[in-house]
Amino acid sequence: MVSQYNNQPAAAAGTFTMAEDLTVTRMGYGAMQLAGPHVFGPPADRDAAIAVLREAVELGITHIDTSDFYGPYVTNQIIKEALHPYPDGLHIVTKVGALRDAEGNWPPALAPEQLRQAVHDNLNHLGLDALDVVNLRVGGFDSPTPGSIAEPFTVLAQMQQEGLIKHLGISTVTAEQVAEAQSIAPIVCVQNLYNLAHRDDDDLIDALAAQNIAYVPYFPLGGFSPLQSDTLNSVATRLGTTPMAVALAWLLHRSPNILLIPGTSSVAHLRSNITAAALTLSEDDLAELNSIAS
Repeated sequence: MVSQYNNQPAAAAGTFTMAEDLTVTRMGYGAMQLAGPHVFGPPADRDAAIAVLREAVELGITHIDTSDFYGPYVTNQIIKEALHPYPDGLHIVTKVGALRDAEGNWPPALAPEQLRQAVHDNLNHLGLDALDVVNLRVGGFDSPTPGSIAEPFTVLAQMQQEGLIKHLGISTVTAEQVAEAQSIAPIVCVQNLYNLAHRDDDDLIDALAAQNIAYVPYFPLGGFSPLQSDTLNSVATRLGTTPMAVALAWLLHRSPNILLIPGTSSVAHLRSNITAAALTLSEDDLAELNSIAS
C-alpha cells in the first residue's frame, strides 16, 4: 500500500520530528472512537470504521494513536484490516498500562507480566514486529496519580532494548514523573489531558518543547463532553468554520511540539477536523481564545 503525503491536507499543519527515524504530521488521528459505545465492544459499522482509517491516510495523516485496550482489541484489529501492509511513513503509536474488564471499567495493568503481555498483544493485533512508540499510561482516567513510575517504565525500557519497541512515551503523568522516566530511558512524547479550556499543563508543554519532546493532548476537543464556549463559537463564526476546527487550530498555534490526535468514527467529521491544519488565527483571535481558560 503506497500513499503520497505531499500537498495533502494534514501536511498543512507541518510535521514534527520525534526521533531520527520518526517524523509525523502534527495533525494525526486517534482511533479510540472506532470501538463501540463507551470504547467497548465492536463498532456498529465496521466498514465505516475501515473507511475512516483509509481516508485518514489519503488525507496525509502519518500518525495514528491507538491502544489494545480500546474495545478491547477492537481498534487494533480494525487498523490492521484497513491498512496492513502499512504505507511507508505511517507511524502507529499505542499505549499500555490498563485493561478493560467485563463491565467496561479501566483497571490498571502495570505489573511486569501484564505490560509484557500487552506489548505482545499489540504486536500481534497490529501485525508488527516492533512498535513505533509505546506510551506507558499510569494515571487516572483524566488526571495523573502521583508516585513513582520507575518499575513499570523500566519494563518497557527493557523491551525496547529487546527490539520490540522503538521509542517510549508516557501518559497521564506529572512533571516529576516525566523527569523520573527520563532518568531511566529517553522519551519522545507525553500524552496528557489538555485542551482550550483545560490548561493545567502549560508549563510542562513549554518545558518539553525546549527538549524537542512531543506533547500529545488527549481529549483535544473536550472528550465525551465536547467543548462549549460562546467565545469559541464567536471566533468560529467570524472565520467561517466550526468551533472544533478553531479549538484544534488553537492547539497547533499553542506550541510547535503539540501533536493532535482528534478521534472520530465519521469520514465527514475527519475531514472537518483536518481543516484546522490550514486555519490561520490572528493575534486577536488567539487573545479571545486564551481568555476561555482564564
